[in-house]
Amino acid sequence: MESDISQSGTPAPARQHTWTLAAYCNMVRKRLGGRSVIDLKSIADKSWDIAPGETTVSPPAIYLPGQLERVTGWEGKRFYPYVHPGPTMRGGISVQQGPTRGYLFKDVWLVEGALYKGKASHWLSLKPRTFPTITVDREVDRAAIYCTQNGNTWFGTWLMEDCPTYALARNEGVPVTTAPSARFPLYPQVQAYENWLEMRPLRLRSAFFRELVLFDDLSNNRSRHARYRAMGEKLLAHVAHASHPGVFLLRGSDGDLRLLRNELALAEHLRATRGFRIVNPLKCDVPTIVAACAGARVVMGVEGSQLVHGVNVLQPGGCLLTLQPPNRFVSYYKYLTDRDDQHFGFVVGTPEGDGFTIDIGEVERTLDLFPRHTV
Repeated sequence: MESDISQSGTPAPARQHTWTLAAYCNMVRKRLGGRSVIDLKSIADKSWDIAPGETTVSPPAIYLPGQLERVTGWEGKRFYPYVHPGPTMRGGISVQQGPTRGYLFKDVWLVEGALYKGKASHWLSLKPRTFPTITVDREVDRAAIYCTQNGNTWFGTWLMEDCPTYALARNEGVPVTTAPSARFPLYPQVQAYENWLEMRPLRLRSAFFRELVLFDDLSNNRSRHARYRAMGEKLLAHVAHASHPGVFLLRGSDGDLRLLRNELALAEHLRATRGFRIVNPLKCDVPTIVAACAGARVVMGVEGSQLVHGVNVLQPGGCLLTLQPPNRFVSYYKYLTDRDDQHFGFVVGTPEGDGFTIDIGEVERTLDLFPRHTV
């Protein structure tokens, strides 16, 4: 919004925006049927390509015969356009990776995890409180938001997706992310990673942005690859590192339940037979975690956010071996290892009580399927 001009002809101070009913107007529109609610990016004042898209062909995953037959549940949206994960794991799929795009807006409100402009909205976190605030904490001339709803929900997604977008945001304005709350507190290891990654975001609960930039940065194109690898190099610059056989990242009972009942026995076996390091991210600080993972030729553990600590610093040609619950098969990491020229493998467990077990012999045989120079 431009400053007013006084009678003397000199610019008057810009009006300060101290309150808004944007969240409540949006709630009313939704209750009336939602037909008038539109996505914010569709009304951008300007949009542009930051980096081009490209076509990639996926390599096959590494796994033993009969593994996929054990799978009883999976996240179907992760395997689009396929219903079952089998085709994705077999590889050879031509994928159109879209471009990285920027969107510029003028006069946008942030209210507790959602952006509003007129009838348009865009959610940065899960639904806010029943009675969102009407007060505005801050007014910003030009900001760039790099956080996403998924990144505000899962630590692994924050580190793998939101943090690479920060590199785009700092070039476009003040990097902004949503402020933590009682419902969505700051992940315990965020500040340590931000320090090492040289991230200095402005955390806001509510704000008025005179200009705001958003991004489409979900495609695994070369730009995203380069920014993610640059993050890894920044982390490695803080620790001494040399090549070593591998790291086993314990999950335990943290997060969504994926209880590997023989997790400790498997980890100890790999330490004794192959020289793996064992790390419990819940009991270690970030410097200790990064130092243990740095140089690992293999990163292993139950599929989940804790694996991101090792994937961050896994080098091209390195291996990721995920231990999959049969009722919750997820292949998110395969898209990252495909992008970053690494090898992805998995072993599917068998149900046991409210958890599952993994056959140690199958882990050994799967490791032997990886290229020899990596294991």
